[in-house]
Amino acid sequence: MNSPEPTALSPASVALAERLNDALPQTQCTRCGYPDCHAYATAIASGAAPINQCPPGGAEGIARLSAITGHAVIPLNPVNGHEGPRAVAVIDEDWCIGCTLCIKACPVDCIVGASKRMHTIVEKDCTGCELCVPACPVDCIAMLPVTAPLTGWAAWSPAQASVARERYAFHQMRVLREKRENDERLAAKAAHKLADLENQTLHTDPEIIARKRAVIEAAMARARAQRAPAAPAAENPEEPDTP
Repeated sequence: MNSPEPTALSPASVALAERLNDALPQTQCTRCGYPDCHAYATAIASGAAPINQCPPGGAEGIARLSAITGHAVIPLNPVNGHEGPRAVAVIDEDWCIGCTLCIKACPVDCIVGASKRMHTIVEKDCTGCELCVPACPVDCIAMLPVTAPLTGWAAWSPAQASVARERYAFHQMRVLREKRENDERLAAKAAHKLADLENQTLHTDPEIIARKRAVIEAAMARARAQRAPAAPAAENPEEPDTP
């Protein structure tokens, strides 16, 4: 995904980006060319992107963005996709191998299952983003249109967008938490090995052990440096209801 690097926005542009984000469908499909709806809203606010790159919002979505920005209404850019009925993902139970890759790809955590067990889509929470489709190694996920002939915002309500936004926020928080916990486990494991390196390695040569100690210490220092610039604490979204 080739999206411009974010630039610092003025307070007015930040406020504009929030209004634009509120007007987007929150499907987090990335078809706009940005990682999520908020990133696209920020790009519009900064002048880095036009208002016609959101297929799920369709023509009505472009009109909403036009009303906020004052930019002229223009047709949806076909490079980003086409407006159509909302679709939901469906997993072919006979072919699912339980790899969990679709679970990791889903931006709103609407796929349930476990490793080596069949997965299931929670249809009411699916945004139709299609990100699970290319993630599946056995091509067992299909997108089933469920709102024809309704398209765009006619097929997607503000209430659904609000729920999707909350679920995406929780998904982001969960991913960051799991990464942090995994980093902490690895750091503890490395520290334990370093504290008793002579007995944790098959090597007996002091020079080899010293080099190994230096490698572990350097890796731990890099990990600490990566964790150092912690982001400001944000309000934790509540975990959405799950079936």
